Amino acid sequence: MSKKTVKLIVESGNDYVIAAKGNQKNLYKQIKLNTQKTQPISVDISREKRSDRLTTRTVSVFDDLRGISDEWIGLACLVKVERIGTRAGKPYQQLAYYISSKCLDAAQFAQGIRGHWGIENRLHWVKDVVLDEDSSRIQFGNAPANLSMIRSLVIAILRYHGYSSITTAL
Repeated sequence: MSKKTVKLIVESGNDYVIAAKGNQKNLYKQIKLNTQKTQPISVDISREKRSDRLTTRTVSVFDDLRGISDEWIGLACLVKVERIGTRAGKPYQQLAYYISSKCLDAAQFAQGIRGHWGIENRLHWVKDVVLDEDSSRIQFGNAPANLSMIRSLVIAILRYHGYSSITTAL
């Protein structure tokens, strides 16, 4: 997300929690450095076991903003999410970093971030697997974005009418 978008969010009176990714190299590097050098102000650890997956999630909140550009308007804290576990017996480790305009405790960030990804995954899985969106050959102009929005609308309407299985609904 761009600094301009962040500015618009803050100017409209809203807050943000944004994933810091590799496309913002300086921000990502500085967050990584700050979270390695300072103690978190809040930590939440949760463990989850599902069939062949065991995951420990550690969410840490930091208020050390040194070295981060003032252009990230409203920035109040940094969030580090570490996922460690096993999938089908194989170990894995994932790190994700976020910036936020509101400093919540780690448990609140954990709940919000997990909720967001649950919604994201639920929608994208249906669009990819059930509606075969990734195989679409439509590539010109606004057509791909328009069709994606139509697919999302169809899914929302079907769920509104009580269908938990989009496959059954279709």
